[in-house]
Amino acid sequence: MTSLYAKGGGAVQIAEQIAARIKGGTLRPGELLPPVRQLAAELEVNANTVASAYARLRDAGLVATRGRAGTVVLEPPLAAVSAAYTPRQVPAGMCDLASGNLDAALLPALALGAAEGFPQQNGYDISGDLPVLTGLGREWLGRQGVSLGEPAVFSGALDAMEKALRCHMQPGAAVWVEDPCWPPLLTLLRHLRLRPLPLAMDEQGCRLPESGAAGAVILTPRAHNPTGALLSAQRAQQWRRFLSANPQCLAIVDDFWGPLSQQPLHLPFDGDRGLYVLSLSKFLSPDLRIALACGNPTLLQAMRADQYISERWVSHILQQIAARLWGQALQEGQLQRAQQAYQARRDELVRRLNALNHTALAVGEGLHLWLPVRSETAAAQLMAQRGWLVQGGEPFRLKGDPAIRVSLANVVPAQLAPLAQDLADAMRASAAIN
Repeated sequence: MTSLYAKGGGAVQIAEQIAARIKGGTLRPGELLPPVRQLAAELEVNANTVASAYARLRDAGLVATRGRAGTVVLEPPLAAVSAAYTPRQVPAGMCDLASGNLDAALLPALALGAAEGFPQQNGYDISGDLPVLTGLGREWLGRQGVSLGEPAVFSGALDAMEKALRCHMQPGAAVWVEDPCWPPLLTLLRHLRLRPLPLAMDEQGCRLPESGAAGAVILTPRAHNPTGALLSAQRAQQWRRFLSANPQCLAIVDDFWGPLSQQPLHLPFDGDRGLYVLSLSKFLSPDLRIALACGNPTLLQAMRADQYISERWVSHILQQIAARLWGQALQEGQLQRAQQAYQARRDELVRRLNALNHTALAVGEGLHLWLPVRSETAAAQLMAQRGWLVQGGEPFRLKGDPAIRVSLANVVPAQLAPLAQDLADAMRASAAIN
């Protein structure tokens, strides 16, 4: 391996040589680079020069240092993301309980008259967010008993979280995440070269870490995906004490269920020590790609600067549509109807499952149920044979036990009884079905 490198050179030249071989495929993912002192001796340079070259490669996300295990070549970021993205195909005649999509009947419908239109800017000097949209967000947070300053508009929750993590952390740092976790978040962390550290979930939400350190923690206060758990007032208070004692750890709160929740919002951080993110997807439309973020003003300023470098602004036309839909949903009582409909489906299915299995599954809230199984493969196969497409738990789990995720948006009341029976059978299935 070391014969690939030219003698001598500075840290920049050595890093460029190694980077070229990684990108060209000569050095493949998982392959170890030589120890610093060994490579320094062969290149006839100071060990600090090689250490600096390796640091440049780490910062570029090309390698990772794993203590005594050495420095290893990483999979290219885009390849990792491409491997994680596989569009789901729903077989004909099968009920989709896997995708996590919404019930279209519970979303507000945008109605425009013939004379209506949205004013369009004709230049590239657009700046600022629309006060009508940020005002709705501020008023809604006020009704939740939360005051975090003026919200900023970003292109969806993942966009806001990505910008926050980029501004706050360096590649190679650790992030605490809930286990099980929302898979796109794990893909984002992989792309940013951040290490997820799992924290178990229970009936009060995400547990606190027992050891270790991380630069950030990402928490879901309500309708956790995939378990439906809620962050209790007691657990939120425990997190506030923990984060107060660990000010280097940024708390990012992903309140994706927000206005569809019937439960109070318990923030795990005090004042402006964290970042609160509210996606508009679940209650207005996934295709809007808009989220509001508020909290730490220094972090928000850095996130806005990052936004200006890339997309520069979120379409004002989309912001106007979002504001109109939000106002319409409030005026017509649509949010309350959606709250009640989703919760009724969930409550009834959990009641039936508990009766069939003689268990005590927590009710929770939101679209998803997380059901423990003996075998994910056997459970998924049994459900497929009976006409249900469910999601195996492996993409969500870091350390947790086998489970399946069931999404309820496409379930009608008449299906709840047979679905409960089939799920009860799937939870007990212990071998793959031929």
